[in-house]
Amino acid sequence: MGTMSPGSQMEILDLRHFSAAQLRPLLRDEASQWQRRLHWNYTQSTDLLLEYLDSRILPGVVAYSSKRVIGYAFAVYEAAKAVIGDVYAFTETGSQINPICDNMLMHLIEILEATPAVDRIESQLLMFPAGSLHTPFLSRGFQAHPRLFMLCDLAQSPLGKQFVPPPVPAGIYLEPWRTSFTTQAAQLIHRCYEGHTDASINDQYRTLHGAERFLHNIIRFPGCGVFDADNSWLLLDAASANGIPRIEAMVLSSRVDHDAGHITQLCVAPGARHKGLGRFLLQQVASVLLRRRYTALSLTVTESNGPARQLYEGLGFQAWHRFEAMVWEKPGN
Repeated sequence: MGTMSPGSQMEILDLRHFSAAQLRPLLRDEASQWQRRLHWNYTQSTDLLLEYLDSRILPGVVAYSSKRVIGYAFAVYEAAKAVIGDVYAFTETGSQINPICDNMLMHLIEILEATPAVDRIESQLLMFPAGSLHTPFLSRGFQAHPRLFMLCDLAQSPLGKQFVPPPVPAGIYLEPWRTSFTTQAAQLIHRCYEGHTDASINDQYRTLHGAERFLHNIIRFPGCGVFDADNSWLLLDAASANGIPRIEAMVLSSRVDHDAGHITQLCVAPGARHKGLGRFLLQQVASVLLRRRYTALSLTVTESNGPARQLYEGLGFQAWHRFEAMVWEKPGN
């Protein structure tokens, strides 16, 4: 690899030829953009990525010009799937025009699609406005799923009244997250997303094993913030027939800044919906955040998920940013 863009003196090179030190200025710039635009402290994700970069194992590309790295893109492999983890370039991501990122993505997607073991490619590049990366993605056969990054000003929202936890719904009891619930939680996620659009976006929702891996990633890695076990909650059925508590609803949250939380997962069992359990769990999370003097809570939701959007908007969440999930399936799969 080593192509030159006409007139730009920019080379697209293999990411594994570069050290963490060479990419550190770029990643610091990216972290500042996350902080400025999404109120998200991205430094822990950056630190983890720098460790991987020094191991020289991540498939990806860099844009190289004037003897420095000006952009990068990388992916990770998960069995027969590749996930495009990030793409970033100096001065880009904030508008519809991103020529350096377009160029890098075209190269990276070609590499991934040509990899024999890869049957599926997923990507959710949160920083980019919807439509801004259509050229590299849609030209290679990806399907776009619009999503929303929603933000709640806790002091100004209905959730701002929740300094004390709300009353627990009848027949249900509240438990803090424990790792012993991981298998049951994965079963709940798998059931909740059966036939759902989000299972088209993230195929981990389609199987119990995939849902367990999804939970593992949320808890161990900072891609969605630092997992907040002290503010992640389960609602259990108090009248379980076999004596084993059954999870009826669950919320998992993370810390994304010194005064901001993020909902990484909210799901309610199909048979327990329309009882206010999702609202209760969001109020429970907010009550803890307010006692900590946090000011903001964010989440992401697929734009076509009307019931979820209605719940979030009713509690004071506002669409802050519109982005897209992209999915490619190998023809014939």
